[in-house]
Amino acid sequence: MNARRRLIPTAVVTALGLAALSACSSDSGSDTASAAGSTDKFDVVASFYPMQFLAEQIGGDHVNVTTLTEPGQEPHDLEISAKQTAALQESDAVLYLKSLQPAVDEAVGQSEVKTKIDAATLTKLEDHGETGHAHEGEEEHAEEEASESTLDPHVWLDPVKYAEVAEGVGTALAKADPDNAADYRKNTVDLVAKLNTLNTDFETGLKNTDTKVFFTNHAAFSYLAERYGLTMEAISGLEPDSEPSAARIKELQTEAKADGVTTVFYETLVSDKTAKTLADDAGLKTDVLDPIEGITDKSKGDDYFAVMQANLTALEKALGAK
Repeated sequence: MNARRRLIPTAVVTALGLAALSACSSDSGSDTASAAGSTDKFDVVASFYPMQFLAEQIGGDHVNVTTLTEPGQEPHDLEISAKQTAALQESDAVLYLKSLQPAVDEAVGQSEVKTKIDAATLTKLEDHGETGHAHEGEEEHAEEEASESTLDPHVWLDPVKYAEVAEGVGTALAKADPDNAADYRKNTVDLVAKLNTLNTDFETGLKNTDTKVFFTNHAAFSYLAERYGLTMEAISGLEPDSEPSAARIKELQTEAKADGVTTVFYETLVSDKTAKTLADDAGLKTDVLDPIEGITDKSKGDDYFAVMQANLTALEKALGAK
């Protein structure tokens, strides 16, 4: 199943100018992580939360993980500060997802970090710019948007693809830090097993539903939709907080009636205005479907697995799971 909206902006949005690296570490027991390059552990700089989570889960006590994207910051908006660039240079490894954050791509390309792990190379990225779910009169609209297509980086929302990335990260860390390779391999096996269980939960929970179509504010869930036989329709897609046109609202109102859609999903890191505009006009409910680009006090869980389970519960309710 395919989404109809373009996934990633073509330019970096307004700079937010971070002053320092976010303090996020592995399970070391401390409240604040030490800066990259200043510990006796293997220092990993992660670009944003899904990469941070992998580094922490696989690295365990052997790594010190810092992240370039602070909790609550929309990752696409990130610009790299001078202090972050310096910390990146001092790290032992950087873990990022190329094409999601242009500023990170540029900084990594210019850095001399020995171990650069690009998650985009560890699984197959797909083009979700074209539609496979057009209704009568929508062909021209679909062709127009197909020309704007790009490879979709949101692989972490598919547990199977995320597991593939995890395996690649584990291999890379074992090669870069051979003294702790055995632990990295064991931690990778454990993480992949948990992701396989999560995949089974989604398969079971979404197997029988009243409808297979769901609406989102941000076109981030195409991999998830494809994995579980669903169809995602994004309201605006280019930017999570952009306002939909009147034509798009009307189109989705028709879609909702045709496919039994009950709920419009919005995100925790951006405004819910877009989703509520559509929901109010179409008589639909709203709920959160979290793309897990960062964990904040608004997140429905403390880590990736908890939030993914909350996403599953929300989808089961919205789709009428039996």
